[in-house]
This record gives sequence, C-alpha cells and structure tokens, in this order.
Amino acid sequence: MGATKMEVATRVVLPAALSGIVASIVLAISRAVGETMIVVLAAGSNPNLTFNPVESIQAMTAYIATTATGDISTGSLDYQAVFAVGTVLFVMTLIMNLISISLVRRFREVYE
Repeated sequence: MGATKMEVATRVVLPAALSGIVASIVLAISRAVGETMIVVLAAGSNPNLTFNPVESIQAMTAYIATTATGDISTGSLDYQAVFAVGTVLFVMTLIMNLISISLVRRFREVYE
C-alpha cells in the first residue's frame, strides 16, 4: 500500500518477530553456557578467578568435566563441590529461561 520493503521489515515484520528473536538469543546463551567443550575452548582451562574478560579462566562445566572422574570419594570436598557447581549451573540456566519466557510474553503481539 505504498510502503517500501525497509518500512515493512522494520514496522511490521520485526515487531511481530521480536519475541522469537529475543527468546532465541537468550536460549542460545544459556545453551552455550552448558556446552562444555565450546566454553573450554573459548575461556581456556586455567583455574583462575578474575573479572578480566581477556584472561584465561576455568569454566564451571570444565571444572565438572575434569573433577568428576570415577575416583572421587563420596562425601569428600570435591564430591560436594561438583554438585554445588552443577546446582549453580542449573539455577543460572533456569533464570535465563525465566527471563526468556518473560521477554517473549512482553513482546508477543496477539493478532485477532
């Protein structure tokens, strides 16, 4: 009706697809956190606690992968630490999924 392709894309298509775009980005981030090997490759595997993003660190998933071998005794500090790290990862993923759901509900357009 006289609108250019760019106007249709920015005023019609993008608002209609925004909830799906935001949800996919949040879910992609939460999945990337859970993928052990890509996090190890991206962050390195140096057990170092720092807030500097350019220094090498050991990711939580890499810690679980390297520590949770078959020779951990039940009830030891390492055994409890693996479960604590797993719980933290679960809570982080749950929070990211809840954020994703709330963003989808906020930006969803209902067509009647």
